[in-house]
Amino acid sequence: MTTHRIPGGGGTELHVEDTGTAGGPTVLFIHGLSQSGLAWNAQLRSDLADQHRLVTVDLRGHGRSERPTDGYGDTNRWADDIAAVIRELDLHRPILCGWSYGGVVIGDYLRCHGSAALGGIILVGAISRLGESVLPFMGPAFLACVPGLFATDVTESMAAIETFVGLCRADEPEADEFYRVLGYNAVVPPAVRQAMMDRTVDHDDVYAGLDLPVLVVHGRQDRVVKLASGEHLAAITPNATTAFYAGIGHAPFLEVPERFNEDLRAFAAKV
Repeated sequence: MTTHRIPGGGGTELHVEDTGTAGGPTVLFIHGLSQSGLAWNAQLRSDLADQHRLVTVDLRGHGRSERPTDGYGDTNRWADDIAAVIRELDLHRPILCGWSYGGVVIGDYLRCHGSAALGGIILVGAISRLGESVLPFMGPAFLACVPGLFATDVTESMAAIETFVGLCRADEPEADEFYRVLGYNAVVPPAVRQAMMDRTVDHDDVYAGLDLPVLVVHGRQDRVVKLASGEHLAAITPNATTAFYAGIGHAPFLEVPERFNEDLRAFAAKV
């Protein structure tokens, strides 16, 4: 595993990890709201690394990346973050794999930089919108805990984060896994989460105009982003195929990593 500090949009330093086979198909993993690149450990530490180059980025404000006080509402900043990772690591036609809010970040990139540098896209429990138009796609239990995710009171904030982490899976996680995920969620400042969720964007037109292969992965029991969002993205995106997992929640790559890794492997081979 190689780590990098890469200046992204506006000079924000991003923490990036890079592993696997340099000459193989490349996947750049983009996590969701309040998460980190550690979310993808079951991919980076699997046999996918035998044939693929696997790269994770901690989004601005998350994990070990820099936490600027502003810029979270700027489409160009998010787009330039992803462009910087692709450019600085010389990633050859990477597959962008975006989880949840990662679907918006990919939309930001596509809107500003186009698709020419990419090989394909995987959308996992993803959304393409923010603001009023995304609300029908969000689970009611998640929406109920959102105000607590913005709270500055520690007790209220931590209670909301615990609820959110629990909602990300359909099953009950092991205690070690739960508290590890809780830890990297907790280090994200509430103001960062609020600034990200206060955006109003709609990237449906960008996805509708895509000329790349796209795989839409969604858990049928997702309590954060409803299956309807995956169905919507698959319907509007040309060349999209789907993998909808019965009995699985918002994090298929954590809940059933072997199945997810095989779907990723097959998609990368096809791309």
